[in-house]
Amino acid sequence: MRDASRRRFALGNMEYKARMTEAPASFEMTLRDHGAWPLRRALPSTLQVNVGRLCNQACHHCHVEAGPKRTEVMDEATADRVLQWLAASPSIRRFDLTGGAPELNPSFSRLVRGARDLGVGVVVRCNLTVLFEDGMQWLPEFYAANQVEVVCSLPCYTAENVDRQRGRGVFDKSIDALRLLNALGYDGNRAGDLALDLVYNPVGAFLPPPQASLEAKYREELERLFGIRFRRLLTITNMPIKRFAEMLVRSGEHGRYMGLLVQHFNRDTVDGLMCRDLVSVGWDGRLYDCDFNQMLELPLLSDGAPQTLWTSSGAGDFEGLSISTDAHCFGCTAGAGSSCAGALAES
Repeated sequence: MRDASRRRFALGNMEYKARMTEAPASFEMTLRDHGAWPLRRALPSTLQVNVGRLCNQACHHCHVEAGPKRTEVMDEATADRVLQWLAASPSIRRFDLTGGAPELNPSFSRLVRGARDLGVGVVVRCNLTVLFEDGMQWLPEFYAANQVEVVCSLPCYTAENVDRQRGRGVFDKSIDALRLLNALGYDGNRAGDLALDLVYNPVGAFLPPPQASLEAKYREELERLFGIRFRRLLTITNMPIKRFAEMLVRSGEHGRYMGLLVQHFNRDTVDGLMCRDLVSVGWDGRLYDCDFNQMLELPLLSDGAPQTLWTSSGAGDFEGLSISTDAHCFGCTAGAGSSCAGALAES
């Protein structure tokens, strides 16, 4: 990244941290007021692995600040340790690969096969356009052969909104990729083995609409216009961190957006927060309570010490531990709530 870009991102992060201290409420105090503190872990059932920040896209809302020039990539030794840790964690039934574009990691296929050999279900967070990168034409058949659950970003069913958020031409490539997946059996059949989910996130500083009604609209429009089918739609709130936080600061909307999240705190979302039964692994093997904490470098702590794949023997080490929180956590508890599995409560 060029020096000017580095300074801009550093200033954006400093501004974010300053604004967080001015947040209109403390997340901890809000949970206390609602009888939901302390926030503790259950026995983890999901291992989410961020294999790096390398991506073929650079989306405006990206909380990872992923892009084509990022060099943070999980190495072979760390990937090996991920599989060893997974084998030592029988409570983990869901292996969730994310990035960046996780498919660009050299160990991607080995991680998928390793998890499937252990009988663990695999989820891949796919941006769809990666299927058309040079040398990636094998991906759709690989997904199908390994019964990978594919979760695909598609922030709207119109080209204008998708291209505005994710880059020119992304919508058309996304539609082509979805057609490829449909043709392989990723067709929305709830009884089938090949699951295709779509992800919506707002194109601006507002909360997602109700998930059920938006899913119905997506289903109607994508089937009518393109003949595309999918299993379900997941709505995810934009988190006020990294690239999206920088955009909020530049537009002068940071305070308003934080106020929106705080004012729409929903106690009913707390019991289903993904941090309660998920362990997040960084590209370098450090452990976190969730992917958002990972991007803010808020580590998973045990006896006050940050945890890694090498200091921990498996998922059983973390049951009952306190979860690290900050003001960004209001993003997961606002309105219907937000997680990697979509909304957490009725709107």
